[in-house]
Amino acid sequence: MRDAFSVRIKVRGYELDTQGHLNWAEYLHYAEHARWEFLAAAGITQDALIATGFGPVVLDVSVRFRRELRGGDEVDVSCAFVFEGGKTFQIVQDFRRPDGRVAATLSSTTGLLDLAERRLADEPDKHFRALATNPALLGLA
Repeated sequence: MRDAFSVRIKVRGYELDTQGHLNWAEYLHYAEHARWEFLAAAGITQDALIATGFGPVVLDVSVRFRRELRGGDEVDVSCAFVFEGGKTFQIVQDFRRPDGRVAATLSSTTGLLDLAERRLADEPDKHFRALATNPALLGLA
């Protein structure tokens, strides 16, 4: 994903597994952090989104590990939303070392959960567009 939104994160020692690699579960944490930063950059804070009665929910996630990350390494975690209609959308994320080498890729199927009804909301893109001060960042210009 060229020219995508990204957040730089430094790998901390307590996040490593017994082989000295970034633990697989930490990739999910890094991805979540990048997603919220992405929404904030588009003008949507977590509090503002939840105040509307909706919250994001990950329905499926896939991570492909390509190169190790070790303690002290830095990684740029990108984020892009792909809306194709319906109740769900895709989130695509790359984990890149500062030299551009891909350490991992992540894709997820996500929706917006109506917190009162406990059901997926129709047309999440319209909900995000209405909240965003920068909808173009979300691909919703």
